[in-house]
Amino acid sequence: MTCQLFALSFYASQPLRLARFWSGVLGWELADDPQDGVALLPSDDTGFRIRFLPTEEPKTVQNRMHFDLTSTSPEDQRQTVTRALGLGGRHIDIGQSPDDDHVVLADPEGNEFCVIGPDNKFLADCGFVGALACDGSQEVGYFWSEALGWPLVWDQDQETAIRSPHGGPKITWGGPPVAPKPGRNRLYFDLAPPAHGDRQAEIDRLLSLGATRIDTGQGDTGQGDTGQVVLADPDGNEFCVLTPR
Repeated sequence: MTCQLFALSFYASQPLRLARFWSGVLGWELADDPQDGVALLPSDDTGFRIRFLPTEEPKTVQNRMHFDLTSTSPEDQRQTVTRALGLGGRHIDIGQSPDDDHVVLADPEGNEFCVIGPDNKFLADCGFVGALACDGSQEVGYFWSEALGWPLVWDQDQETAIRSPHGGPKITWGGPPVAPKPGRNRLYFDLAPPAHGDRQAEIDRLLSLGATRIDTGQGDTGQGDTGQVVLADPDGNEFCVLTPR
């Protein structure tokens, strides 16, 4: 069996504060994380947790990945925006048009996300977390489809999207041009082989699909229960392969 998407991880200056913000926005439960962080456990069919891990590095550029949150009505959209602002979010301008039907916000550490209007047909059958929208190439969409075993649900004009066969959010890539990557991503995927799976075999498979092994200088040897091996996808985005679980 292929790796599962175990978590979306955020590097955060204040992990608990950021976790509380997203817990309030999403309605997910807080839980301890084995790497001195905090996690949120999904209360719907999202299929992966969200982890918040400590870092001293400030956020300096727009993230390559953000949440698209869905709405069932204009009032529902307004309520989500109001809730996020009340929890410490803020409006930001990333070049969107005043006529766009989505609202662009940032969480307390500046991580961007969108609250999508109710007429969006592409996310109509998705849950509240409608998508993880990514800046990325067609090639990287193909890579993640193979890596996770999720079928392509969109492949047009070099834009791609995949979705788990079990439902939940879509992961989308907007195609070229892909913005330069000046440093480590603030958000990244944690993959894990299934229980009793062979992690080395999965690492070898991911490398054969186009991943590369990277050295973070932090001793990512993959030893022990919380050990991890850090790879990068074809667009250079870091991701971790955890122990089976």
